[in-house]
Amino acid sequence: MDRTVQQARDAILAGGQIDRPTALQLLGSTKEDLWQAADSLRRRFLGDHFDLCSIINAKSGNCTENCRFCAQSARHHTGIDAYQVIAEEEAMAQAKDNDDHGVHRISLVTSGRSLSPETVAELTRLYAAMAETTSMLFCASAGFLNEAIANGLYAAGVRRYHCNLEASKNFFPQVCTTHTWEEKVETLRLARKTGMSLCSGGIIGMGETMEDRIDMAFELRELGVKSIPVNILTAIAGTPLAELPPLSVEEVLTTVALFRLINPEAVIRMAGGRQQLGDDQYRCFSAGANGAIVGNYLTTTGSSIAEDLRRLAALGFTFERP
Repeated sequence: MDRTVQQARDAILAGGQIDRPTALQLLGSTKEDLWQAADSLRRRFLGDHFDLCSIINAKSGNCTENCRFCAQSARHHTGIDAYQVIAEEEAMAQAKDNDDHGVHRISLVTSGRSLSPETVAELTRLYAAMAETTSMLFCASAGFLNEAIANGLYAAGVRRYHCNLEASKNFFPQVCTTHTWEEKVETLRLARKTGMSLCSGGIIGMGETMEDRIDMAFELRELGVKSIPVNILTAIAGTPLAELPPLSVEEVLTTVALFRLINPEAVIRMAGGRQQLGDDQYRCFSAGANGAIVGNYLTTTGSSIAEDLRRLAALGFTFERP
């Protein structure tokens, strides 16, 4: 095994952490060794349990923000469906399908900067309906929080809150200018104060460097995030990032591996965009990843849940509910 990789892995196994200079040094190491080391750390700290979650697009489109990757911004012309709150019948059909497949967590995801009191009430109704008929844990992804929104979601049964950093603090102004990286951190801290665990990650392939991704991984470690989704940019027509070239499989695997070495005890969760890799997407789960958003995403289509479970089981993962 590459000496730099072995030293980093051994330090982590002994209870230590790698620093930024070490992470940068790992970029020059043998990639296959890096991926293998990340997978061994995943097994050591988290075993073979695979963390399954799914999302429901509960409020779509007409977002005031200008995130350059996002089809839901009202500033971009992408032709997506826009609606205020999903019909309960449709939400319940999606929730039941996920529950039947053994998915562990489900999240209602809303477009927009934040929630109105009326929308909080609508989401509360949906969570109550899901609580009556499914056995999944509840997450939410609803933009920026204040104490009233956070307390309302917690009272509705939400125990994990998702707010992606999207990018490193340094690169974030290249992604969005209508809100700040610091506002995202503030929401994560408020969610934790309310009693919710944190889910936060980002999107790779937006023009950032590998150094930017490493910075984001360290920022997530500093925040103590234990569920880290890794999205791969889906270049959507009508968005400012529509013409960016896709990342190579090697670059994705290396990013996943570095996230594992920097955050050895976190769930590294493959999220939107993985379907672009075809069958190679499942290599991510031999390079340090141990979770995924399954089913469809917000405005893009994912793999079928049954196919994901089949392929992941073949890799030795198990799916018992917590």
